[in-house]
Amino acid sequence: MAIRFVCRAVILALLPGMLVAQGAGGIPGQLSLAEALELASRNSPTYQQVLNDADPAAAQVRAAYGSLLPSLNSSGSLGYSRAGSQRFADQIFSQGSSTISSNYNISASWGISYAKLLAPKQGKANQRAVEENIAAQEANLTYDIVSQYLAALRAAANVDVAIQQVARNQDFLTQAQAQFNVGRGNMVDVRQAEVAKANSDLELLRARERQTAARIELVRRIGLPIEGDIEQLVLTERFALTEPAFEVAALQAQARSRNPQLRAADARQEAAALGVSSARSEYLPSFSISTGLSGFTQQFTNTGPQIQSALGGAQGQAQNCAFQNGILDRLTSPHPSPNGGIIPDCNAFAGLDASGTALLPEVEQQIRDANTGWPFSFTRSPWSISFGVSLPLFDGFSRASRVSAARAQEDDARESLRFERLRIDAGVRLGVLGVTTAWQAARIADGNRALAAEQLSLAQQRYQIGSGTALEVADAQNAVTQSEATYVQSIYDYHTAVAELELTVGSPLR
Repeated sequence: MAIRFVCRAVILALLPGMLVAQGAGGIPGQLSLAEALELASRNSPTYQQVLNDADPAAAQVRAAYGSLLPSLNSSGSLGYSRAGSQRFADQIFSQGSSTISSNYNISASWGISYAKLLAPKQGKANQRAVEENIAAQEANLTYDIVSQYLAALRAAANVDVAIQQVARNQDFLTQAQAQFNVGRGNMVDVRQAEVAKANSDLELLRARERQTAARIELVRRIGLPIEGDIEQLVLTERFALTEPAFEVAALQAQARSRNPQLRAADARQEAAALGVSSARSEYLPSFSISTGLSGFTQQFTNTGPQIQSALGGAQGQAQNCAFQNGILDRLTSPHPSPNGGIIPDCNAFAGLDASGTALLPEVEQQIRDANTGWPFSFTRSPWSISFGVSLPLFDGFSRASRVSAARAQEDDARESLRFERLRIDAGVRLGVLGVTTAWQAARIADGNRALAAEQLSLAQQRYQIGSGTALEVADAQNAVTQSEATYVQSIYDYHTAVAELELTVGSPLR
């Protein structure tokens, strides 16, 4: 995590003053290291793939907290039933009119268990592991870009060495031809100088090829399309060669707290331990509560059958009324009810008109008025609530299997964490050794370069006065070229070793 924050701070501080013109295909004309890191963070396909893991991890945490809240559900429906008959067993149910219906249901439920209580903490541990994986990928991307940036600078420095060798061989060839023209040399010396010049030209051609290839690889790692004239790319960053003063113990302590891979392994170990607790919680009871509201309404599409049914019922009631009146009228002693219990107008009493063949208009209207309310005049069902407790007793050893698997995963995570600690401790020691060795090698190469230059100067002087040979000059020139190349190699080996140590520690060291 520290690498990401430090890199972003450096980039934000340096970028406003380092804006560069873009060439064809998105390739910049000038490129500093800070700009290369910024471009890579926005364009590297592998880094973008890892960044995509952040949202699902955050969503998992939200879902874990959401599982502690009640769940709400609602539903509604509309229905149509055509008129007709339906047989059920030996019963026949008839419906004289088609009906339309609607209903709704709103329910709420809440359940709690120990596994649900652990889920947010486990989700946060997984999220922290994902964040550290992203930080580790960012650190790897930083090292990847820095190392290739150094490789491109090394290739450019080797081109300069090759150009200097071409110039020296050209001077040597000119000198050999001059010696031959005045009779102090021979054609063998001239041919030897020509061969040396041709070899240096060939080496320059190959050095320029390696320079272009290194720049192409740098642009590819950044994630930009490789188009346009890549040879016009100018790398503006310069690295100073400073004597290292690292302490292994201090760097190891720093790496244990900042290395993102180690932090990710620690988060995975924490999540695995919580996974064991979650698996064991399956032996504990879980509790639930639920409630809901519902309603229903139904309406006939044609009230005719209802009116006919009501008419039949009213006529039956009127006949029964007349029958009872006849009985009461034949009693020997009057019934104590008013009027002897006799109903004067049985048709009116049953809701029929005077003829007894039709319902009263107001009765029919009541039937029509009652057949309304679809689709939203619901008849609400009684409210209900229920509580539940669940305690699994035996599930065929499935819980034991899951606990065993969770324990194995925890053991694997613990050993992975221990592996990372050992790897980082050893990596810091090896990194400090590599940086120190590279620094010493650079100092030796610098001194050797001065000696080779002095050797070449002496050989040239001896050749000019006729006491030396062309072979001595050629050997001295090759020694200078080799010492210059070795010096360039040692310088960038040092910077690469520092970058590797920074990757292991997890934070910048210069």
